Amino acid sequence: MPREVRERQMLDAAVTTFARHGYRAASMDGIAELAGVSKPLVYLYLNSKEDLFTACIRREAAALVRAVRQGVDPATGPDRQLWEGLGAFFTHTAEHPDGWAVLHNQARTSGEPFAREVATMRADLVAFVTQLIAAAAREAHDDPELDDREVAGLAHALVGAAESLAGWANTDGSVTAKEAAATLMNFAWAGLGNLMEGARWTAG
Repeated sequence: MPREVRERQMLDAAVTTFARHGYRAASMDGIAELAGVSKPLVYLYLNSKEDLFTACIRREAAALVRAVRQGVDPATGPDRQLWEGLGAFFTHTAEHPDGWAVLHNQARTSGEPFAREVATMRADLVAFVTQLIAAAAREAHDDPELDDREVAGLAHALVGAAESLAGWANTDGSVTAKEAAATLMNFAWAGLGNLMEGARWTAG
């Protein structure tokens, strides 16, 4: 069997195991058994449990970012692009619940360097959403009132909300990816639309 195929099997088994048991409780014996290989072979390919977990995080993070970027059609309007990006995000996390559990639950709580790997993924998503929001502001105003820092803050808030909502949706089988995306779109776009029309909330 080609190395890349064997390694993919090991990573698939590792993602499932880490998602269900967590990094500390997961065993290399269990991963090897689920992958249908010997434990020495896992060590030969992926060196250590830490390296294996890092490889899982990187693979799942890259797949999620790629899905979101590929889900957006740059030829559509800003609101449609945001909707497509949210739809791609929630579809991917719903279709890959173990991968999302590794990113959202396990990696964040297992210390460095794992949390740093997830932070890199989040920064990629925030940068992409920042571009979408900035494009929407440019379309709404020739001279947009939203400055760069405010756009970045909105992007961070939106990505954080999407992560939290996906964590909830994946524990409730009755919530579809489309429903989760629509919930956040309704929440976000109404506020963004008001901002872009100059209607801002003030403390009075």
